Amino acid sequence: MNEIVFLIEEDPDGGYTARALGESIFTQADEIETLGEMVGDAVQCHFPDDQNLPKIILKF
Repeated sequence: MNEIVFLIEEDPDGGYTARALGESIFTQADEIETLGEMVGDAVQCHFPDDQNLPKIILKF
């Protein structure tokens, strides 16, 4: 896999959520700036082997 796409939405209860399209990865944060870091951490946890780590992470 070369890329992974995340759908970012405002949470009705406050904060933001990010859900990967095509993978079972979900994360959330109170601030949009923090969400980017959380997405990176979630991808690292989902793909612990750097060889399989996507090269591109798109956030929409």
